[in-house]
Amino acid sequence: MEALAKEEKIELLGLARRMIVRGVGEGVWKLETSVNPHLQQPAGGFVTLELGGQLRGCIGQVRAQGPLAEVVQEMAHAAATRDPRFSPLGPEELSQLEIEISVLSPLWPVDDIHKIQVGRDGLMISAGDQSGLLLPQVASEYGWDAETFLSHTCMKAGLPKDHWRLGTAKIEAFTAQIFSEKAFVSE
Repeated sequence: MEALAKEEKIELLGLARRMIVRGVGEGVWKLETSVNPHLQQPAGGFVTLELGGQLRGCIGQVRAQGPLAEVVQEMAHAAATRDPRFSPLGPEELSQLEIEISVLSPLWPVDDIHKIQVGRDGLMISAGDQSGLLLPQVASEYGWDAETFLSHTCMKAGLPKDHWRLGTAKIEAFTAQIFSEKAFVSE
Protein backbone atom coordinates (compact mmCIF):
# COMPACT_ATOMS: atom_id res chain seq x y z
CA MET A 1 0.00 0.00 0.00
CA GLU A 2 1.20 3.51 -0.81
CA ALA A 3 2.12 5.85 2.02
CA LEU A 4 -0.90 7.18 3.85
CA ALA A 5 -1.47 10.92 3.94
CA LYS A 6 -1.73 12.69 7.30
CA GLU A 7 -5.50 13.07 6.86
CA GLU A 8 -5.87 9.33 6.18
CA LYS A 9 -3.91 8.44 9.32
CA ILE A 10 -6.09 10.80 11.35
CA GLU A 11 -9.22 9.24 9.83
CA LEU A 12 -8.05 5.70 10.70
CA LEU A 13 -7.20 6.71 14.27
CA GLY A 14 -10.65 8.31 14.57
CA LEU A 15 -12.36 5.19 13.25
CA ALA A 16 -10.47 3.04 15.76
CA ARG A 17 -11.19 5.36 18.70
CA ARG A 18 -14.89 5.71 17.88
CA MET A 19 -15.22 1.93 17.54
CA ILE A 20 -13.67 1.41 20.98
CA VAL A 21 -15.53 4.26 22.71
CA ARG A 22 -18.92 3.20 21.32
CA GLY A 23 -18.23 -0.47 21.96
CA VAL A 24 -16.80 -0.26 25.46
CA GLY A 25 -18.93 2.69 26.57
CA GLU A 26 -22.25 1.89 24.90
CA GLY A 27 -21.99 -1.76 23.86
CA VAL A 28 -22.37 -0.84 20.17
CA TRP A 29 -19.75 -2.44 17.90
CA LYS A 30 -20.72 -1.11 14.47
CA LEU A 31 -18.38 -0.52 11.54
CA GLU A 32 -18.29 2.91 9.94
CA THR A 33 -17.71 3.28 6.22
CA SER A 34 -14.91 5.43 4.87
CA VAL A 35 -15.49 7.22 1.57
CA ASN A 36 -11.73 7.55 1.01
CA PRO A 37 -10.82 5.18 -1.85
CA HIS A 38 -7.29 4.72 -0.47
CA LEU A 39 -8.73 3.38 2.81
CA GLN A 40 -10.95 0.99 0.84
CA GLN A 41 -7.89 -0.87 -0.47
CA PRO A 42 -7.16 -4.22 1.17
CA ALA A 43 -4.32 -4.21 3.69
CA GLY A 44 -3.24 -6.00 6.83
CA GLY A 45 -3.09 -4.00 10.01
CA PHE A 46 -2.58 -4.07 13.75
CA VAL A 47 -4.10 -1.91 16.47
CA THR A 48 -2.06 -1.47 19.64
CA LEU A 49 -3.61 -0.04 22.80
CA GLU A 50 -1.57 1.49 25.61
CA LEU A 51 -2.44 2.87 29.03
CA GLY A 52 0.21 4.92 30.79
CA GLY A 53 2.85 3.75 28.34
CA GLN A 54 2.06 0.09 29.05
CA LEU A 55 0.64 -2.38 26.54
CA ARG A 56 -3.09 -2.92 27.08
CA GLY A 57 -3.96 -4.85 23.92
CA CYS A 58 -2.62 -5.59 20.46
CA ILE A 59 -4.38 -7.58 17.77
CA GLY A 60 -3.93 -7.60 14.04
CA GLN A 61 -4.49 -9.19 10.71
CA VAL A 62 -1.32 -10.03 8.81
CA ARG A 63 -2.66 -10.52 5.33
CA ALA A 64 -5.06 -8.25 3.52
CA GLN A 65 -8.57 -9.67 3.96
CA GLY A 66 -10.65 -6.57 3.53
CA PRO A 67 -10.63 -2.80 3.19
CA LEU A 68 -8.09 -1.12 5.48
CA ALA A 69 -10.75 1.08 7.14
CA GLU A 70 -12.71 -2.03 8.16
CA VAL A 71 -9.62 -3.99 9.22
CA VAL A 72 -8.56 -1.16 11.55
CA GLN A 73 -12.01 -1.01 13.18
CA GLU A 74 -12.22 -4.80 13.55
CA MET A 75 -8.73 -4.96 15.07
CA ALA A 76 -9.56 -2.06 17.43
CA HIS A 77 -12.57 -4.06 18.65
CA ALA A 78 -10.44 -7.19 19.02
CA ALA A 79 -7.58 -5.38 20.82
CA ALA A 80 -10.08 -3.87 23.29
CA THR A 81 -11.95 -7.09 24.00
CA ARG A 82 -10.16 -10.24 22.83
CA ASP A 83 -6.42 -9.98 23.50
CA PRO A 84 -5.94 -13.13 25.63
CA ARG A 85 -3.23 -11.41 27.69
CA PHE A 86 -5.67 -8.85 29.11
CA SER A 87 -9.19 -8.53 30.44
CA PRO A 88 -11.56 -6.56 28.21
CA LEU A 89 -11.08 -2.81 28.32
CA GLY A 90 -13.33 -1.01 30.81
CA PRO A 91 -15.13 2.34 30.37
CA GLU A 92 -12.95 3.90 33.09
CA GLU A 93 -9.86 3.31 30.93
CA LEU A 94 -11.09 5.14 27.82
CA SER A 95 -9.85 8.63 28.79
CA GLN A 96 -6.25 7.42 29.23
CA LEU A 97 -6.17 5.13 26.20
CA GLU A 98 -3.55 5.69 23.49
CA ILE A 99 -4.07 4.08 20.08
CA GLU A 100 -1.33 3.10 17.63
CA ILE A 101 -1.97 1.65 14.18
CA SER A 102 0.44 -0.36 12.06
CA VAL A 103 -0.52 -0.78 8.38
CA LEU A 104 1.40 -3.76 7.01
CA SER A 105 3.02 -4.32 3.66
CA PRO A 106 2.68 -7.73 2.04
CA LEU A 107 4.99 -10.39 3.52
CA TRP A 108 8.13 -11.47 1.67
CA PRO A 109 10.37 -14.49 2.32
CA VAL A 110 13.65 -13.86 4.15
CA ASP A 111 16.35 -15.77 2.31
CA ASP A 112 19.25 -14.16 4.17
CA ILE A 113 18.92 -13.06 7.80
CA HIS A 114 21.64 -10.48 7.24
CA LYS A 115 19.15 -8.56 5.09
CA ILE A 116 16.79 -8.04 8.04
CA GLN A 117 16.79 -4.36 9.00
CA VAL A 118 15.90 -3.88 12.64
CA GLY A 119 13.55 -0.92 12.99
CA ARG A 120 12.28 -1.23 9.42
CA ASP A 121 11.24 -4.88 9.21
CA GLY A 122 8.72 -6.85 11.20
CA LEU A 123 9.03 -10.64 11.30
CA MET A 124 6.76 -13.63 11.07
CA ILE A 125 8.10 -17.12 11.73
CA SER A 126 6.09 -20.27 11.19
CA ALA A 127 6.79 -23.98 11.57
CA GLY A 128 4.01 -26.49 11.17
CA ASP A 129 0.87 -25.05 12.74
CA GLN A 130 2.77 -22.62 14.97
CA SER A 131 3.50 -19.04 14.02
CA GLY A 132 4.53 -15.83 15.70
CA LEU A 133 4.77 -12.24 14.58
CA LEU A 134 6.48 -9.19 16.00
CA LEU A 135 5.95 -5.70 14.62
CA PRO A 136 8.96 -3.64 13.48
CA GLN A 137 8.76 -1.28 16.45
CA VAL A 138 9.21 -4.10 18.99
CA ALA A 139 12.86 -4.75 18.11
CA SER A 140 13.64 -1.03 18.18
CA GLU A 141 11.92 -0.52 21.54
CA TYR A 142 14.02 -3.26 23.13
CA GLY A 143 17.27 -2.50 21.30
CA TRP A 144 17.51 -5.97 19.77
CA ASP A 145 19.80 -7.02 16.96
CA ALA A 146 18.47 -9.22 14.12
CA GLU A 147 19.34 -12.53 15.82
CA THR A 148 17.66 -11.52 19.08
CA PHE A 149 14.64 -10.37 17.07
CA LEU A 150 14.49 -13.77 15.34
CA SER A 151 14.76 -15.58 18.69
CA HIS A 152 11.94 -13.57 20.25
CA THR A 153 9.75 -14.13 17.20
CA CYS A 154 10.35 -17.88 17.56
CA MET A 155 9.37 -17.70 21.24
CA LYS A 156 6.22 -15.74 20.30
CA ALA A 157 5.38 -18.69 18.02
CA GLY A 158 5.88 -21.13 20.91
CA LEU A 159 9.04 -22.48 19.30
CA PRO A 160 12.49 -22.88 20.88
CA LYS A 161 14.30 -19.54 20.67
CA ASP A 162 16.95 -20.82 18.25
CA HIS A 163 14.52 -22.69 15.99
CA TRP A 164 15.18 -20.16 13.22
CA ARG A 165 18.77 -21.51 12.97
CA LEU A 166 17.58 -25.00 11.91
CA GLY A 167 16.48 -23.87 8.46
CA THR A 168 13.11 -25.59 8.82
CA ALA A 169 11.07 -22.54 9.85
CA LYS A 170 9.51 -20.20 7.32
CA ILE A 171 10.79 -16.68 7.96
CA GLU A 172 8.96 -13.75 6.42
CA ALA A 173 9.40 -10.01 6.79
CA PHE A 174 7.22 -6.97 6.22
CA THR A 175 7.31 -3.24 6.75
CA ALA A 176 4.67 -1.14 8.42
CA GLN A 177 3.41 2.41 8.41
CA ILE A 178 3.19 3.11 12.13
CA PHE A 179 1.35 6.07 13.59
CA SER A 180 -0.38 6.95 16.84
CA GLU A 181 -2.67 9.54 18.30
CA LYS A 182 0.14 11.14 20.29
CA ALA A 183 1.93 12.00 17.02
CA PHE A 184 -0.93 14.33 16.13
CA VAL A 185 -1.59 15.82 19.58
CA SER A 186 1.46 18.10 19.46
CA GLU A 187 0.46 19.62 16.11
